[in-house]
Amino acid sequence: MTSDGSGFGLPQMSEREMFDRLLSEDSERGDSEPAIAAGIGEQMLHMSLRPLPRSMRARIRDISAKIPARNAVLVGGGIGHLSAWLLDLWCGDPANPPVQPPPRPESFRIVEPGGKFGVIIDRLIRRHGAESWTQVIQMTWGELAAEAATWSAASASLPDSARPYPLPIPLDLVIIDTAETERAATAAAAFELLSHGGVMLVQEPEVPTGDVGEEFVKQVSESHSLGFVELTGGTLAVLRRA
Repeated sequence: MTSDGSGFGLPQMSEREMFDRLLSEDSERGDSEPAIAAGIGEQMLHMSLRPLPRSMRARIRDISAKIPARNAVLVGGGIGHLSAWLLDLWCGDPANPPVQPPPRPESFRIVEPGGKFGVIIDRLIRRHGAESWTQVIQMTWGELAAEAATWSAASASLPDSARPYPLPIPLDLVIIDTAETERAATAAAAFELLSHGGVMLVQEPEVPTGDVGEEFVKQVSESHSLGFVELTGGTLAVLRRA
């Protein structure tokens, strides 16, 4: 993605116009929940797990559809609810496969350290037939991000084919769905792994996040692009690395 918006196929647009287009709702898709995601949502209710608001899940999907990401990652896979929305976007409904496969990333990594949830997500991946390009990484994000940064520096001179690290970097799309207390630190670490023009999506915390969050937002707003989408149930922050 370039500063004129051409990375989204929107030549001659200003940064502000490109951002407005990126953040906008896709009226053709609506906010109807995919069938598989709906089933997972019911499981979450039985487990007393709180899902992202539907409006936020739908907007994350809409924005992700506009980003020609090579490498995408979801930090905080949970039980697979948001993963189901994204796999439906990139694969279609397994019960009614699309005639023409939609554009998708070359790699999609779902970071979920919980072993039980990791097994559920792995079944979801296989159900969509996405095993060749989607994987669950069962590590904490802090550990994974630190290793990724070190590994990237050590292997900078190697060709892509010789880079077997489980998290393909740089990242073009990062979606964060973690506990509110972890979001600021997670976002700060993930932002460093973004490609130039890469985009991060994260729900704004409902309460102030302290020094880490304030410093991170200040840094991004001074040197990069930052936008907010007010939705029912919360605010989605969209950050783009210059």
